[in-house]
Amino acid sequence: MARDIFVSYSQPDRDCAYDLTEHLEARGFTVWIAPRDVSPAAEWAAEIIDAISAAQIMILVFSASSNTSPQVRREVERAVSKDLRILPFRLENVLPSRSLEYFLSSQHWLDGFPSPREPHYERLCGFLHQWLPATSEQPAQPLQSVPVGARAVLAAGRADGASTGGARVSAGELRELEVRLARILGPIATVLVDRAAAAARDFSDLERRLAAELDSPEDQRRFLKARH
Repeated sequence: MARDIFVSYSQPDRDCAYDLTEHLEARGFTVWIAPRDVSPAAEWAAEIIDAISAAQIMILVFSASSNTSPQVRREVERAVSKDLRILPFRLENVLPSRSLEYFLSSQHWLDGFPSPREPHYERLCGFLHQWLPATSEQPAQPLQSVPVGARAVLAAGRADGASTGGARVSAGELRELEVRLARILGPIATVLVDRAAAAARDFSDLERRLAAELDSPEDQRRFLKARH
């Protein structure tokens, strides 16, 4: 049976994955999640492949556990091979492993933290109502991206600026870089700025490090040209 959404998760995140599924179904979306929707006596792998092929979008419940899960990696690889849109929903502030980064670096990201998770579920539904407008009778929500800048600065305890190799980069400068990078990469920009800021010597060094995260020379030029 075709479903709107395939939920991929690792076993330690089962409670969150099922809570998210319940929330989505209450909003009118149809969801496939294992093991609930695996048919009795069916071959597990074949059921998963069929479910991914029939879905319109995959929600990846992303955590330190799913980041290293071979099963999650296989599901993501299958989704990419089927040109299925993937929406990572982060439960914690972790970077994708090398094996997942290739598949997820250009995706939109949404954060499911800090607690409580219900407001994050609602924002997720806002995305889905845009991408799957005919699924639910609920009115479509305005499309929002993950807030960049202020959230990451405050979450990292850097409201007054970040220490980078003995120099300081102000919160305003961090926010500027996150906004510029997010225009190209989406919400994962927040994660990349946090990582680069920990090693950068100053603002110029941080800017260069972030430009190097972009694969194409054209994207690098766009990022650097957008200086305020």
